[in-house]
Amino acid sequence: MPQFHFVARTAKGETVEGFLESPDRGSAIREVEKTKGFPVRIQTAAEASKNTAPASGSGTAGKSKPSSASVPTVQTLTYGQQHLFTEQLALLLGAGMTLDEGLQILVRRMKHPKLHGLAKGLHQGLVEGRSLSQALKEYPKIFEPLYINMVAAGEASGTLSDILKRLVTYLADVKNLRDRVQQALVYPAVLVLVGIVMVIFFMTFMVPKLMKFFTDTNQELPLPTKILMSVHGAIVHWWWAGAIAAAGVFALFRSWVSSAAGRRQWDTLCWRIPGYGSVLQHRYYAQFGRTLGTLLMNGVTLVRALELIEDIAGNSYVQERMRLIQRSVVDGVALSNAMTQQNLFPELFVDMLSVGEQSGRLGETLNNIADVYDRELDKQVKLISTLIPPLVMVGIAVVVGFVVFGILSAVFSMTKGLRPGGL
Repeated sequence: MPQFHFVARTAKGETVEGFLESPDRGSAIREVEKTKGFPVRIQTAAEASKNTAPASGSGTAGKSKPSSASVPTVQTLTYGQQHLFTEQLALLLGAGMTLDEGLQILVRRMKHPKLHGLAKGLHQGLVEGRSLSQALKEYPKIFEPLYINMVAAGEASGTLSDILKRLVTYLADVKNLRDRVQQALVYPAVLVLVGIVMVIFFMTFMVPKLMKFFTDTNQELPLPTKILMSVHGAIVHWWWAGAIAAAGVFALFRSWVSSAAGRRQWDTLCWRIPGYGSVLQHRYYAQFGRTLGTLLMNGVTLVRALELIEDIAGNSYVQERMRLIQRSVVDGVALSNAMTQQNLFPELFVDMLSVGEQSGRLGETLNNIADVYDRELDKQVKLISTLIPPLVMVGIAVVVGFVVFGILSAVFSMTKGLRPGGL
């Protein structure tokens, strides 16, 4: 019976290696999964004898210096690239390949320079004796702690392939959520920009030609026309002062939000402002439910999961409330009760969560809650994207209407002066 050399990682994160006899390589992989842990590399005895590179993290490899190839060169990836890499690795592991083989294939298959460099760096880390989760930590700008900890949980439980598949679904859901919000706001943003450009063009090119005609008559102009001429003069002659003032306001704003107190005040305002705050809230509720549910269903404890998702909101006001919720849970308070105390989540969210706690299916319940708030988010985004264009059009109409009124007022004034007897 053929003999195979294996390298595996145990639930405690230790690297073990040895030999076993098995009818074929697939049977050897399944046997290692059942008895030794997650298989990292499996070779025939003949292939292993030719490989002189150290495979264990506790022996020579643990003491060796990382080669230059292990130095991370990839700093950032788009969400789509991260999703593609995770999906490809999950498919390879799901097909029965070891992690070593899967990463080698990705090194050969990935043509994009960043993805190729990432696969090469992770494989080099594996060769030097680190686990995949440890190698992922070398790319903090690409992989969040949540991602790394889920991979570590998969390695410890021997279910890395399943964990990666769930991460693929999670990344797709988060990307879809971001794309929906961004796409819904593109049209209103373009409309606002076009409106501003139109008003500036009208005030700087069209109005001056008409104003010159009125001033040449040497007649007393009505108040709306004088205001219009003053606005035109300010735009033409004092635009640089406006630019400096805008830059100063922006600098003051950046300085304010860079402080802890200023950032918290701004984040609190954004969270509570009508319309925009509602979108932020529903987006956070959906992402919170999806992320926490995914972590709990993959064996992560509730306290640890709350630590991992503390920063997903990107809002200091929410982060402060979540820290207080986490402390209450550590003290033994039920999650639903801790949420009620902080008044951060709506009653519907808390009530549904409480049912999940009582039924013992908290992870599934959280994913169902995320579905509910995904739908609510769609409604909020559609409502706002429907209301913004009319409001922008009304604003543009008011500005253009004032310009037209100022011009017509001057015309009527001149016409009145030309009539016999001033009639």
